Amino acid sequence: MVFRRPEKNIIVCGCFVLILLAAQACMKKEIVATDKLLSSKYPADGPGAAVAIIKDDQIIFRKEYGLADLASKNPVAASTNFNICSLTKQFTAYAILKLEYEKKISLNDKIEKYFPDFNPDVASAITIRQLLSHSSGLIDHYDYADRKSKTQFNDSDALNAVKSVDSVYFPAGKGYRYSNTAFCLLSQIIEKVSGLSYPQYIRENIFRPLGMDNSDVIHTDLTIPERATGYQIENNQFIRSDASENFFFSTMGDGGIYTSADEYLKWIRAIMNSSVLNPELISDAQSPHKLIDSAKNLSYGYGWFIIGSGKNKTVFHTGSNGGFRTIVFMIPSIKYAVIIFSNQSGVDLEQLVNELNKIFITDPVNYIRLDSLIS
Repeated sequence: MVFRRPEKNIIVCGCFVLILLAAQACMKKEIVATDKLLSSKYPADGPGAAVAIIKDDQIIFRKEYGLADLASKNPVAASTNFNICSLTKQFTAYAILKLEYEKKISLNDKIEKYFPDFNPDVASAITIRQLLSHSSGLIDHYDYADRKSKTQFNDSDALNAVKSVDSVYFPAGKGYRYSNTAFCLLSQIIEKVSGLSYPQYIRENIFRPLGMDNSDVIHTDLTIPERATGYQIENNQFIRSDASENFFFSTMGDGGIYTSADEYLKWIRAIMNSSVLNPELISDAQSPHKLIDSAKNLSYGYGWFIIGSGKNKTVFHTGSNGGFRTIVFMIPSIKYAVIIFSNQSGVDLEQLVNELNKIFITDPVNYIRLDSLIS
């Protein structure tokens, strides 16, 4: 019998352990740097934020900062429900694509099919596809809404404000202009086709399958558990700026979803792993459908901004509603995502994501200056 010397195996194992320890030490350094950065942005006695970072499909950072409500002094928790503002558009877009996949609508349908009392010259030219990609040219509802008649406006109010207007910003499909009004119309198309209210449809077709049991869409008499309050910063003071302080806060299809960082992670990880959700629909939503800036390689998909393609593709969206600010930034090829939900207006989230990317992304090909892209 010949006994082999184990020195080589010992050396290999030793090297592996050293590499693992080095990687753990490096990650600890990144976590410390991230916590220091976020603590400086969100002090414990002010409105705060819930932050999560995923890399290689692993949650590598998740922490909460500051207060969910200044009056109660309740701290932000992973289960705190924030208004996620325009990140809602991802869900509205997915719902529309699902209805098309089920052959209940076509993205090429003209909106006159769903809104027969809309100005015919306008409605006969605009398609659902153009609503989704902000290329409809539809006039914004803000200046046409009767603010004397009510203090809170919903999606049907947005429709009523613009349906008789005979002008557009540009001919349908010929330009790009970000449009909350368009997504207020999309939510109503979902209701007309499905026979469900927009909140019911989102709950039954997206939230429930994903296990987002505490997420909902703002609507009359809705009670939201663990609800954060939004604050604007004015003259170095935090001023409450929530639904009761804003005329257009409560529209649904463009920015009405309340969810927590914990539950939104279920949406993001389902996107990353092609699970639960239809991957064809996600791929379509995260593909460029309307060029915004060729020099910056920036386009809009359906509910997502897109830069680049292939392994260098980045998708993101920002949100602003009253005193809430939100952002999601993803590099699908490396299963990387940064999520920030905040209930104050005093922090530049685009620049903050840039700073976080400097900590966690080592490949310069995948590092972009988000603030310069959307400025």
